[in-house]
Order: sequence, then C-alpha cells, then structure tokens
Amino acid sequence: MSRTFGYLRVWTAGQTTETHKQQIAAGGIEIEDYRIMAETVSGSVEAMKRRGFVRLVDRLEPGDTLVVTKMDRLGRNAIDVMATIARLGEMSVRVRSLDLGDADLTSVAGRMTTHILNVVAQFERELLIERTKAGIDRARAQGKRLGRPPVFDAQRRAEVEAGLKKGETISALARRFKTSRQTVQRIRDRHGRVRPVLRTTPRGPIDKE
Repeated sequence: MSRTFGYLRVWTAGQTTETHKQQIAAGGIEIEDYRIMAETVSGSVEAMKRRGFVRLVDRLEPGDTLVVTKMDRLGRNAIDVMATIARLGEMSVRVRSLDLGDADLTSVAGRMTTHILNVVAQFERELLIERTKAGIDRARAQGKRLGRPPVFDAQRRAEVEAGLKKGETISALARRFKTSRQTVQRIRDRHGRVRPVLRTTPRGPIDKE
C-alpha cells in the first residue's frame, strides 16, 4: 500500500511550518502528522546533508509519495534538486511539489519540467549576483562607504581613549558612552593598549589598569 509523506523546511527558529501544512491540506492532500518531517535548516545545505531529510528518505519505500510545498525544498541549488529527484526516482518514490501541480517530478516529463525551471531559477540568481556586484563596484568607484557605519566617530573614539588613559574601566566607559564592552575593547586594541595615568598617594603610585 502506497503512503504519502511530507517534507517541510524553514531556515530560522522563528519561522513555523504551520503555513506549509495548511498549503498541503488546501491541496487536498491528507498526511498523518507522524509522516511529516519538519526541520529548521538553511537552504544552502545540500538535501542529503540535512538530518531530518535523510531520516525521511530512510523511511521511504517503493510506491510512496513525497510532497513538498516548493521544489526548492529538495536541494540547495538546481544540481542538488535534480540529484535528489533522481535518487528518489531510483527508489520508485513519486515526488510532488505543490507549486507544480500534480505532476510526478520523477517521471520523464516531470524531470524535464524540473530541469527547465531550475535552469531559469539559477539564471535569475546569477543575474542578481552580477547586478549586486556591479552596484557595489559602482558605489566604490564613487567613493561611497560600504558596510555598517562606524559606531563612533573620530571625536568619540578620542574621548574613549582619553578615558582609558585616565584609568576608567572598560565597563564604566561602555556605560558612559552607551555602547558595549566589545566596542570599547576594540578601540583600546586598535590603538594599542593605553596605559592609564598613575594616581599617586602618600604610599606611592596606584595603577588603575
């Protein structure tokens, strides 16, 4: 008797797979909860290197059907998706992606459709990367600063350095300038460890560092 399984993937702990389950139900597909594998893993990880997906594949038998909400859930890129579909096809497992209707992706027609869509998707990704790189190069040529702006300007960094020289602790400076200890430590390390001014007492100098 054939069985139907579902594979759901999200990439951050803050996301939920409930929407994916609803999409499967809306497609008229009934899958018992114990046959649904949901995991949190980056889409950049190959399908057969995902623990949850590997465990699911181990449960599949000839005649079973694997359902995903989108084809990109089956791999990290076009090549990986095709390899996953081919692997499942060799196991005589039918693969269905809701965004492609009821077509069996392991069939000849399904593999052709999948290949065409993946090629287009890969082309779009490469085009986006190329445009992004061109934009960065353009911005650099115009002298624009890229990346996150510095937390402190030159004057505030000088004030932090002055505080270090006077013997103020890193914690005290972080509170005074409303920043993190790491920021103060980076300023100290960037300009060399600043030796504080010694405060003298009748018994001799006291080093606050």
